[in-house]
Amino acid sequence: MSKSITIIGAGPGGYETAAAAAEKGFDVTLITDGPLGGTCLNEGCIPTKCLCRNAEVLEDFAHSEEYGITASYSFDFKKAVERKEAVISQLRSGIEFLLKKVRIIEGKASFKDSHTVLVGEEEIESDYIIIATGSVSALLPIPGNDLEGVITSKELLSIDVIPRKLCIIGAGVIGLEFASIFNSFGSEVTVLEYCPNVLPRFDIDLAKRLKQSLSKKGISIITSAKVESIEHSPEGLEVKYQFKDNRFSILSDKVLMAVGRRPNLKSLNFDEIGIETTPKGVVVNNYMQTSVPNIYAIGDITGGMMLAHVATFQGRRVLNHLTAGCPSEGPVDKIQLDLVPAAVFTSPEVATIGKTEEECKAEGVAFKIRKSFYRANGKALSMNSPDGYCKIIEEEKSGRILGCHIIGSHASDLIQEVTALISMDGNIYDLSSIIHAHPTLSEIVLNAAD
Repeated sequence: MSKSITIIGAGPGGYETAAAAAEKGFDVTLITDGPLGGTCLNEGCIPTKCLCRNAEVLEDFAHSEEYGITASYSFDFKKAVERKEAVISQLRSGIEFLLKKVRIIEGKASFKDSHTVLVGEEEIESDYIIIATGSVSALLPIPGNDLEGVITSKELLSIDVIPRKLCIIGAGVIGLEFASIFNSFGSEVTVLEYCPNVLPRFDIDLAKRLKQSLSKKGISIITSAKVESIEHSPEGLEVKYQFKDNRFSILSDKVLMAVGRRPNLKSLNFDEIGIETTPKGVVVNNYMQTSVPNIYAIGDITGGMMLAHVATFQGRRVLNHLTAGCPSEGPVDKIQLDLVPAAVFTSPEVATIGKTEEECKAEGVAFKIRKSFYRANGKALSMNSPDGYCKIIEEEKSGRILGCHIIGSHASDLIQEVTALISMDGNIYDLSSIIHAHPTLSEIVLNAAD
C-alpha cells in the first residue's frame, strides 16, 4: 500500500514536490488557497522577468543608432502587461499537466492533528504532511504605510499606467529589479535604503559597482536613509526621510514597499499541534522535519534564503528522506542546501555564489581575489555590453574556490559553472583547465581563473 502525502502550498516547492512524489508512487494531495505556481509564478519571479525583458528591448532601441539602425518606436505598457499574463497562463497550464497524478484541493487549510488537515468541512488524512505556504511582503512600520498608492510588488505588477515618479523603499533584490525596470519604462525612480550599501547581503564590491551602474542610468539611490513617514500632499505622496542628521522629503505618484519578505506564519495553526516556530520561520532539521516528525516544512516558511530554487531542492531533500526510510542521521543525498546561487535581474545583472570577501575576512580565511572584466571580452563588446566583471575568491593555499560574484550581461547564466565547481570542491586550477568556447561570455569566468 502506497504512503500518502499532503502538501499545503502550490508554489515551486509545493507543486514540484507534489509532482515528484506522485512519480515515486506516493498518494499525493496538494492544497492551495491561490493559483498554482504561488508567489513565484503569479506575482514574483516570472512576471518580473517578463517586464525585465521589456526593459531590455527598450534599452536596445534607445541605443539602436550604435548598431546602424535608425528607428522610431513607442511603448505600449498595456501590451507588455498582456504578454506577462500570457506567459503566466502558459506556465500555469504546464503545471496543471505536471500535476495530472495529484489530487488538488482549493481552499484554506488548517491542522486538526499531526496527520489530518482540514479544508472547509473536508478532512484529509495522510502519513506525511509538507508545509510550503511561503512568505508575504513585509511593510515598514511607519506612519502612512497603509495609504492609497503605497504598494507592494504584488500591486506594482498589476498597475496599468506607468507612474511618472516612483519611490522605492528598500534596495534589496526586489527593490532594485523594479527600479531598473521602471527606469527603462520612463519613470523617475528614487530608491531609499536604510543600510550603507545596496544589496546588503551581497559582496560589497559588487553592490557598490551596481549602485554606480544604476545611478548612471538615472536612478537616484540614497543609502543610509531612514524613512520616517509617508503623507498625502496635493502633489502626490510625500516620503519623509532622515539622511546624515538632516531631514528630507521626496514626492512620488507611487511608493513601493520593498523591505523584504517574512515567513507566512499566520498561514496555519502551528501552535495547536506543537510545531515549533520563531519569528524567522518554522524550525526544521537537516531533513526539513519540523518538531512534529511526520510534518515537514520547505521554502520561505522556514526563513533563510527565500528563493524558489531553494524551496524546490528542500522538497527533494524531503522526498529523499522519505524514500530512504526516514533515517535519524546520516546523508540521504548530495544536495548542498548551504550552497545556493542567487541572481538579481537588474541592468546589468548580478549573480553570486559562495562566500563574500567580507565573510572571508570575518572568518579569518586567507584568500586571493581574481578578476576579469567584460570590457576585455570579445563577445561582450560585440553585444555592446562592456559594463561588468567577474570576481573569484580562492583559498590562498589550496586554490579552492570559495566564492564568485559577477556583475554584467548574463551573469545569472555564468554563475552556474562556478556553482558546479564549488559543489565538487573544485579549485582555480580545475577551472583554468576547462576549455571554453570562443567567443563567449563564459571566457570572462575563465580569464578570471587564468
